[in-house]
Amino acid sequence: MSGSTTGKLYGVGLGPGDPELLTLAAVRAIAGADVIAYHSARHGRSIARSIAAEHIRADQIEERLMYPLTVETTDHPGGYRGALDDFYAEAAARLAAHLDAGRTVAVLAEGDPLFYGSYQHMHKRLADRYDTTVIPGVTSVSAAAARLGEPLCEAEEVLTIIPGTLPEDELTARLAGTDSAVVMKLGRTFPTVRRALERAGRLEDARYVERAFMAGERTEILADVDPETVPYFSVAVLPSRIDQASPVRERGEVVVVGTGPAGAPWLTPESRGALVNADDLVGYTTYLDRVPALRPGQRRHGSDNKVESERAEFALDLARRGRRVAVVSGGDPGVFAMATAVLEVASDPAYADVPVRVLPGVTAANAAAAAAGAPLGHDYATISLSDRLKPWEVIAARLRAAAEADLVLALYNPGSKSRTHQVAAARELLLELRAPETPVVVARDVGGPEQSVRVMTLKDLEPSEVDMRTLLLIGSSQTRAVERGDGRTITWTPRRYPEA
Repeated sequence: MSGSTTGKLYGVGLGPGDPELLTLAAVRAIAGADVIAYHSARHGRSIARSIAAEHIRADQIEERLMYPLTVETTDHPGGYRGALDDFYAEAAARLAAHLDAGRTVAVLAEGDPLFYGSYQHMHKRLADRYDTTVIPGVTSVSAAAARLGEPLCEAEEVLTIIPGTLPEDELTARLAGTDSAVVMKLGRTFPTVRRALERAGRLEDARYVERAFMAGERTEILADVDPETVPYFSVAVLPSRIDQASPVRERGEVVVVGTGPAGAPWLTPESRGALVNADDLVGYTTYLDRVPALRPGQRRHGSDNKVESERAEFALDLARRGRRVAVVSGGDPGVFAMATAVLEVASDPAYADVPVRVLPGVTAANAAAAAAGAPLGHDYATISLSDRLKPWEVIAARLRAAAEADLVLALYNPGSKSRTHQVAAARELLLELRAPETPVVVARDVGGPEQSVRVMTLKDLEPSEVDMRTLLLIGSSQTRAVERGDGRTITWTPRRYPEA
């Protein structure tokens, strides 16, 4: 704070456009200011000033901060950003001169001063030097929700605010991975935003609000909006979906979703979007429990781990009745998981017209490898030790072939309560072909609350300590294990392989 000889700075939020939505605090700040400052384009008109006009006196000093450009090209050596930085510096200097002279300065800002507003650039340059108060205003987000007359978010729903200027892929990912959203800064970005909504599976939910609480206000279903009519002062809204009825469809779809090794933190935005959009979640109960409650009205159908075909058929039958179904799979659904079961059943002519998609997830092998370092840095083979669906003789032959090829091994499903001999048999087989000091990563519950990642040698691998929640990574002849200064042992396999 500065001494009493300097003036005070106010950042005054004016709300979305209707002068009646000015707060009492905003009116008092405007009335008490010596200087009224506002931004404008080169045509000189200012929306901010028009909102506050009835409260501005003729004896007040007005500082019009005119942008040198908006979307035009510039020959400034620093480009568009350099030109704006110079403008903000010059504008802040003009306001500082008033403040140094002891004048109170009110900078008018549409909406809220610190929400995508021009005032924030003055604030960052002046607030540490002068006594400053920011008066909040009703944001365009709140105004849009009010004009739609629909809840924006409820209960545990997450609201995401997104600038429409983001790249389409980024827009798609963020729209797919949230419950409710408002996309700002439409105008010429509208076609990109619309495509992103469609790619994210959210177009049918999207609403459009133009100039909320201003002249020319308009609300529509976003999918019906003509892109040529969209101004900058408009937003796309994905309102709350609580209590929304699932649309009636002639045909649904099945999406097989990989949740990664341990649930929500490992979900990709695309996978989260598929789960949010689903009418029904189908899966092994343990994996379903990893999926957070996404929205009320979703149905969950849990089942035992040994009924994959029945689960797939159930999901496809739901989709055939118009339901949008997410089949939940741990890790990556295409790696010893549900994608194969769903696609096998979907190959039946009865389901030929049901759309099926598979979304990848972080595999258990990749998660375990990252926790241990980079043991999968070179060629590797992935083998399941479960002999429930294939004979042990086949497993042993594949282990031997991969070991003879000097591949790093990622061993899934190493043991369970009913299968106790596989790890010991694999260890003995590998010791015939690998050095006893070969590094082995024993990774259990990676990403979960009981995560344990240990590095040991092949000769020290204890089969009795391995269960179904464990994944084994067996190094090649080139894999290295080194203890770091913090006591942690890391492993890696060099990408360069020695010549014969």
